[in-house]
Formats: sequence, structure tokens, C-alpha cells
Amino acid sequence: MKPHDFRYRQFLPTIILQCMRWYLRYPLSYRNLEEMMEERGVEVDHTTLYRWVQKYSPELEKRIRWHARTFCRSWHLDETYLRVKGKWKYLYRAIDKNGGTIDFMLSSTRNYQAAYIFLKNALKKTRVNERPLKITTDKHPCYAPAIQALKKEKLLKPHVEHRQTRYLNNVIESDHRRIKRRTRPMMEFKSLVSAKRVIKGIEAMNMIVKKQSYFFADSIHDQIYFIHRIFNIYTRTMSKI
Repeated sequence: MKPHDFRYRQFLPTIILQCMRWYLRYPLSYRNLEEMMEERGVEVDHTTLYRWVQKYSPELEKRIRWHARTFCRSWHLDETYLRVKGKWKYLYRAIDKNGGTIDFMLSSTRNYQAAYIFLKNALKKTRVNERPLKITTDKHPCYAPAIQALKKEKLLKPHVEHRQTRYLNNVIESDHRRIKRRTRPMMEFKSLVSAKRVIKGIEAMNMIVKKQSYFFADSIHDQIYFIHRIFNIYTRTMSKI
């Protein structure tokens, strides 16, 4: 019997998760993945692959957060660019000093309101003892008033240090490459909603690769077992976890 999440699907849950994992992890298009699965004796249309990614990517990100490790209290914030329906959108991202992904948000605007909402959501997703003591950003002028507003709301402590030094933010600039490397073969997204869902999946896979879960994912097999486990798919090989 299939787990509840995969009920009424024509394919096995392991095949669905394998296709989703490959698409989110490696620089592939849906048609590339369709051909790869055909070589393995599985005939699945690229539109079906698209629906799987749209359906299960947000769920993957949601479930991984339940197993996330504690974050360092030194945060780095920055934004990068993605093309959606012919227009540039802004992907706000936050990582800690060790490179662990804290939060992300795809926005149509790059202003005070977007910076404020992003940072507020990131703070709400973390425990009180994980909230930052240092926040490093670039010279973007919208971060400073957003941080001050959150201090007034007591979501940030008054003594939190805000550093606007560009070279100190190299750690997150380098981390953007994980997203850019994956989104480049996609050319561009067709809608903001579908882009948000795919980005959630890509960031979730990056969290697994970065070993941000309490279950160590040292090898590709460990990563597979971990994803199967959080989707309640248990096999004999699951005894490794």
C-alpha cells in the first residue's frame, strides 16, 4: 500500500522521489530527465515530472525543517536575481556563519518592505536561542531600517550588531552559486508561484547536501534513505538510519 502522500499516483513513490531528487539536485531539464527515465525502462512524460516537482518540493522543504540542526547566531543576508516570465525577480537568502541555510524568499521587489518581511519570517522560523547576535549585509540601504523596526518589535535584541561590509558577505555570495548552477538549465520560470515551489525544493536539497539535518547524510545513499524516511517510505535498506 502506498503512503498517503502518494495515493492515487500511477508510479511508485520511490520513482517519484528519485525524479524529484535528480531534478532539484542536478542541472537537468524536464526533458533531460524524461529521457534518462526512459533509458531505465520508465516511460513518464515531462509534464508529469513537472507536476511531481510542483507537488512535492514544498513538502520536502517543510519536512526537512523538522530535522534541522541548530543555527549559528551570526547571520549573512543577501539577495540574488532570477528570471521569471521575462522579468527579473529577487531571491532573498539568509545563511549562518557555517553556511547553513536559514531562510529564503522570492520577491518581485527589492525595497524596505521586502527586506522587512523576509527578515521577520526568518526570525519566526528560528528558535529564540538561535536568533542572531550579528547580521552581515551588503550596502543595500533597506536592511538597516528593517533591522531597526524588528528591534522595536522585540523580535531582535537591541544589542544585535549590523555589519555592512561587503567582503564579510563573501560566504553567502559563494553560496548563491548553488542556486544559480541549478536554475541556469531551466532558462526561466513561467510564473512566480511555480518558481517559489521549485526554489523551495532546490534549497531543501542544498540543506541535505550541507548536512543540516540531525541524520548524517555522508553519502548519496544516506541522502536517499533520509528523503525516503521523511516521506514515510520504509524499505529493508532503511536500517542504516
